[in-house]
Amino acid sequence: MNEAPDYSCAYVVLKTDGDHQGHGLTFTLGRGTEICIAAIESMKPLLLGQDLEAIASDMGAFWKHVTGDYQLRWIGPDKGAVHLATAALVNAVWDLWARAEGKPLWQLVCDLTPRDLVRCLDFQYMSDFLTEAEATAHLEEMAPRKPRRIAELEQQGIPGYTTAAGWLGYEDEKVRRLAEEAVREGWTAFKLKIGRDLDEDRRRAAIMRDVIGNDRRFMVDANQVWDVDEAIEWMTHLAEYRPWFIEEPTNPDDVLGHAAIREALAPHGVGVATGEHAMNRVLFKQIFQSEAVTVCQPDPCRLGGVNEFLLVQLMAATKGIPVCPHGGGVGLCEHVQHLAAIDHICMSGPSPDRFVEYVDHLHENFTDPVEIKDGHYVLPSRPGYSTEMKSESVKRYAFPDGPEWRDS
Repeated sequence: MNEAPDYSCAYVVLKTDGDHQGHGLTFTLGRGTEICIAAIESMKPLLLGQDLEAIASDMGAFWKHVTGDYQLRWIGPDKGAVHLATAALVNAVWDLWARAEGKPLWQLVCDLTPRDLVRCLDFQYMSDFLTEAEATAHLEEMAPRKPRRIAELEQQGIPGYTTAAGWLGYEDEKVRRLAEEAVREGWTAFKLKIGRDLDEDRRRAAIMRDVIGNDRRFMVDANQVWDVDEAIEWMTHLAEYRPWFIEEPTNPDDVLGHAAIREALAPHGVGVATGEHAMNRVLFKQIFQSEAVTVCQPDPCRLGGVNEFLLVQLMAATKGIPVCPHGGGVGLCEHVQHLAAIDHICMSGPSPDRFVEYVDHLHENFTDPVEIKDGHYVLPSRPGYSTEMKSESVKRYAFPDGPEWRDS
């Protein structure tokens, strides 16, 4: 599906008259980034001159202010380039707020009372699935356990899974070698990209399962390449390798298609996961209502920033659906480590079915990159959202005038 990505991002820096700046981005695959930048430029008047203290006092109202502009909303609403731009701007504001408070983002959110956290979220269109009162009650029930869960994450980290060994195009021996290295590094969950050729998929799945054994998790990802019936047929041939789930088996907007695939594969012990291309809380509501997924995989830059991501996590938590956020790309792992920590601490708690995706590239471009130990994300400790890029990386790779482009 994504044959030749040129990993890119639209990068935002919010400058203030104080000591702090806010950093946000939205991940892209190259062409089209200029469209996201144009959308960000159109949204600038919604932020210029705003007061951080006023925003922080009612973050929910701020999110509605950004997403509710009636002219910009016409080219969404809550989807497409305008929503990717929303993510970059909203995430930058949260980064700024966390820096001003001297806290990592996960701690900023976890220090909020249940009622104040709920006030950050937009429940419009949600009342038939989850009300503000129900969300508050759920968070209040979880609240007494927060100190213990923070201590657990500080000691153990956030469980991750790796895709590093399973990319399409890798020779069989490379898959085996990288999987063996990952086992030695302490990873307990592995994902394999599939969908190009069934015989090749069976062979590579057999290699992966042979290396990781029966006690480690194994997942597969088709990146939307199949029709519904094709997905069911293909996965029945891979069921013998005991994948926990098939990720993105078909078009990400096809809620009923995912539900049909899940129902058909359940007797084979294979679940269904999706979410990295699900663009807003309303689509996730329908996914949950239709029981279309076993695992929820929201993306921190596809949804409209922290506010909407937290609402999706909370919706999933109240229904017992595990959240395994989408990582990789440019800075997505840096984002989701905070969001997964919030889920563990405030919403769901530790679970054998909650992992954070990890892809081992581009972290060197961030001032506060993820740290992995024994297959777990180390809980971030520096203030902010870990979304600031190194100035030298921005200068080097800025399109089209950075030396990486001029000299190529």
